[in-house]
Order: sequence, then structure tokens, then C-alpha cells
Amino acid sequence: MATPIKEWSKLEVRAVVRFLFSKGTKPSEIHNQVAETYGEGAMSRSRVYQWCTWFGEGRTSLGDEPKSGRPKTSTNEENTTRVDELIRCDRRLKIREIAVKLEIPKSTVHEIVHDILGYRKVSARWLPKMLTEYHKLQRVEISQRLLQRCQQDNGDEDTTHIGVGPGGYFQANNNLFDNLITGDETWVHLNTPET
Repeated sequence: MATPIKEWSKLEVRAVVRFLFSKGTKPSEIHNQVAETYGEGAMSRSRVYQWCTWFGEGRTSLGDEPKSGRPKTSTNEENTTRVDELIRCDRRLKIREIAVKLEIPKSTVHEIVHDILGYRKVSARWLPKMLTEYHKLQRVEISQRLLQRCQQDNGDEDTTHIGVGPGGYFQANNNLFDNLITGDETWVHLNTPET
């Protein structure tokens, strides 16, 4: 038994199929010989049958026929770079605005922004989904400082914090977490003193 050929091209395998078909070999036997010579992944059984049908109909070309429809050319390196540059210049751009500026479909811009570049919209700005190492380090440091302050407050009963109580009055409290104020982020497009 011969050892399978490890390096081959599609055109080479198609030429073998054409040769064996022209000699009158059945498609199932052609598939067995191709699989034995080139390996199982060279060409599937259904593909061998398809090529035999085409050769029987008079096809002589071994290459792929030109496909109908519009080729997918919008999602390329150049457009990805252009979209990234636009977002870095103005992080408040919308998908539609980017598509109009670059004259490419909105669906392509959406795919580039979300799938390729990995951005997501946060407070009307495009931000990378992953935190940088600097951001992660900052979060760890802030958390450690808060934890240290909480531990100090629990051990030191003399420390008193002044906070606003439920009725709007001031109250003294020794617990740090009772004095934390949280809320949602708010951003304003224009800062006018009148409003």
C-alpha cells in the first residue's frame, strides 16, 4: 500500500478525478483512490460525484467558476483601520455616522466595531471591552485602600464620620460603608451656567 501524499493542491486532486473519470472509473471508486492517495480530507464523496457530473456534462476547467453576487470586500484591513481611526478621533460617533463617512454598509461597520475591534458603547462613547493592565492595577489599589480604611474604622472607635441621614439631617457614624454615596453616571454635552 502506498503512503498518502501530504502536500497537494485542489487542482491536482481535480485533475486526478478528471483523469480517472475519463478512463471510465466509477465515482465511488474514484473517491476511494483519492482518499487512499491523498488522505481522507482531500475531497469528500459528494464533491467527487459533483465533479464527475460536471466532467460528464463537458466541463474542462479545473478551476473554480466565478461566483455570482457581490464579493465580501468591505470587511478588510483598510476599512478596519479607518473605522478604528474615526472612533479614536471621536468616541461619540454612531454606527450610522461611521458608515456614511466611510461609504460602507452599516452591517459591515457594526461587524468591524463589535466583532473585530471589540468596542462597546458606554455612556455614548466607544470603549474597548477589555480593561488595560493600568486600569486593573488602579482598581486593585483603590479596593485595597478602601479595605484598609474600613479595617482602621472598625478597630478605632474614636474615629467619627459626619454623614447625611435619611431625613436630610447630619448624623455621626463610625462605619465607613454607611457614609459612602453611590449613584449613576451622568454626562452633559454642554455646560451652561444658566442650566
